[in-house]
Formats: sequence, C-alpha cells, structure tokens
Amino acid sequence: MTQASRRFWSDDLADLTPYVPGEQPKIDGLVKLNTNENPFPPSAKVIEAIRAAADEGLRLYPDPTSLALREALAGYHGVDAGQVFVGNGSDEVLGFLFRALFQRGRPILFPEITYSFYPVYCRLYGIASRTVALDEALAIDVEAMCRIDPASVSGVILPNPNAPTGRLLGLVDIERLAAHFTDCALVIDEAYVDFGGESAVGLVERYPNLLVTQTLSKSRSLAGLRLGFAIGQAGLIEALTRVKDSFNSYPVDRLASAGAIAALEDRLHFEDTREAIISMREQLAADLRARGFEVLPSAANFLLTRHPAHRGARLAEGLRAHRVIVRHFDRPRIEDYLRITIGSAADNAALLAALDQVLAGH
Repeated sequence: MTQASRRFWSDDLADLTPYVPGEQPKIDGLVKLNTNENPFPPSAKVIEAIRAAADEGLRLYPDPTSLALREALAGYHGVDAGQVFVGNGSDEVLGFLFRALFQRGRPILFPEITYSFYPVYCRLYGIASRTVALDEALAIDVEAMCRIDPASVSGVILPNPNAPTGRLLGLVDIERLAAHFTDCALVIDEAYVDFGGESAVGLVERYPNLLVTQTLSKSRSLAGLRLGFAIGQAGLIEALTRVKDSFNSYPVDRLASAGAIAALEDRLHFEDTREAIISMREQLAADLRARGFEVLPSAANFLLTRHPAHRGARLAEGLRAHRVIVRHFDRPRIEDYLRITIGSAADNAALLAALDQVLAGH
C-alpha cells in the first residue's frame, strides 16, 4: 500500500491498534499450541448436518433471526429463545455489545490483564476504559472491583475463566459483581467455561444487567465455523439485535446454523472430548511442574506457565526452533509466562520433548 492512498482513510483510523490474533504459520510438521483450538475433530454429526444443508437452498438468504438455532441454544441452556442472540463468532457478539451497551460518557471496567480485544473495541468505538489490577496470584480481584463506585462506569466486562490466565471465578463472585453494578451492563465472557467452570446463565433471570457470552469455537471444536452467542434478558438481546440489524442482518449462514445445532445435539461427543482435554490439562500441568515450571490453576483449555530460571521470550523462541509454537505476551507481570494450548497427546508429548531440549540449552 502506498502512503498516498492512506489519505483516503477515515479520521482516527491511523490511531487504531488492531487486535493481533494468534499466529497461523505455514510450517511443515508444526505443533501449534498458540490459539486454544480444540485438538479433537468436531462431531461427525456436525459434518453430516453441514453436508445436508449444502444444497440448492444456498441461493436463498438464511433466516435473519436464526430462530431454529436460538431455539436449540435456548433449550440447551434452559432459557427462552427471546433471551438468546447469535453472531458470527463471539468476537462479533462482543463487538455488537460494546456498541449496544457501553456509553461514551463514562468508562467501562475490565481487568488489567484480560482478553486483549476489549481495549481494541474501546478504541474502535471511542469508549473510555478503566482497569483493575489482578491480585498477587494473578486472579481477578473482585474485592477491588466492588470498591469502585458503580455510578462511575458505564459497564463491566470480564472473561470467566480469565484469559490469558485461565483462572476461574465462582458464581458467588459473579453474583456479587452483578449485585454491585446494578445500573450498568455486566458482561461475563465465557469462551472457556466448559473446561471447568460453571456458567452464569442461571443468574440471568435474577439480574437484568447480566449478559453471558459463549462460543462454539473451543469446546465444540468449531473455531472454523464462527458461531458465538449471548444470553440475557430480553431488553439486552433487543439492544444487540438493533446493532446487528444496523450492520448485517445475516451474520449466521445456513451451514453454520445447521452445524451448530448438530453440535449441541451430540452431547456425548462434547462430554467425551471435554473430559479428555481436562485430563490432559492436569497431566500437562504436572509434567511442567516436574520440570521446574510454575503453573497457574486453569479452568480453560490452556495453561499459563513460567520457569523461574528462563525468560518467557527465550523459551518461546527455543520452542519455535523445534517447530512448537505457543503464545507469549510481552506485557508487564506476564512477560515471562507462556500460554500453552492443550493439544493432542502427541502434541503435548512433542511440547515436553522440545522443552527438555530448550531447558538443556539445545
């Protein structure tokens, strides 16, 4: 792109710092443990449903309300279809809710170390933000958040489990936040909740300010399908729908809807693969500790870990030299940590073998 063409950019575009997704390198024999993808394939029923939906009906627009999918999600989570919003991945859902629920006059609140898309959306929409530091154990400090005057913020958002730490808040803490910030939206981003947490969806009926977002990317092995959703009381869902219909009336296509419904129906595949990932997570944590690593407690499909004798960036570089990639964040307090996705048994074994070489100086 030439510099001359940049003069056609809209105001403030040059000041945006876009979100940087996990690297997707094309390297033969790569062990890819940097983007929290599920190591297991999706349910065979998902593939069958998508194939069946790939017919002449593709010439038609999909249902703009995604009613069948919302009914499936509502039945799964024990809510009404009018309490469910769906979008093209949970990042789109988050993008819509930043526009729909957070005001420009007051900042929104989120943890200092958290999902790095939140500050990106703030810059995109011109929303101020305020952060709360994690505690000494790198857990979300609910006590500190509840000391903040609720009238001073226009919304609160946090992942549970938190990213990239993997640490979980219990429902008692979520309810405490919902009760404290009663005059603004509280968004709980549950991208990883299926790997060890309890969803806050059960609290939605009691708290009109509570919105819970989830994704099928992680625990349903559908990162390539792009399907996210939100559950909240009808007024919050209407706000999201207004933004959606002002942007793109058809964010969920026919194939994605068919695949997502099939994924929800195959509970056995979901339970089996989830339990396998949890088991491998605990084994990998033990194997890392045996090698001198400190490992944060995780309720996600990844671990945040560091070695007291090695810098995080050097470890990441060393692993890459052995064709293993993990996520390293060059940020205060976590710059020496690696975030490692739980891979297949073979992936995890390759990671450990590569770490042994790197730790030995090879």
